[in-house]
Amino acid sequence: EVQLMESGGGSVATGGSLRLSCVISGFPFDDSDMAWYRQIPGNGCEMVSSLSADGSTDYVDSVKGRWTISRGNTKSTLYLQMSNLEPGDTAVYYCVAAHRFHLVPVVPTCPPPNTHYVYWGKGTQVTVSS
Repeated sequence: EVQLMESGGGSVATGGSLRLSCVISGFPFDDSDMAWYRQIPGNGCEMVSSLSADGSTDYVDSVKGRWTISRGNTKSTLYLQMSNLEPGDTAVYYCVAAHRFHLVPVVPTCPPPNTHYVYWGKGTQVTVSS
């Protein structure tokens, strides 16, 4: 059974930092893509950052230069270092593991049901106060 467990969310003031962690088990890490999504109230669920099997990373424009995605040495942990947080970053953040080339930039709502190719964690809340 594939399981993803996020941690590290919380409440911070504008300009603060948080590091989200995601422990992944039961998933074939070789040839896999990983990502963090967020659900902002009233908006769709967007992919804020991804880390591909080849090591390439990508970020939504609003977080570029502020956040960094990475994997642990064992590949079973995914991180998102969030710096210079803004109130607009307030959201529930979800860790996602996927077989290659199955991630999409936006889904209607998160988390959607798991499929054979894409698995979601339960989410962790990040709240940034002004």
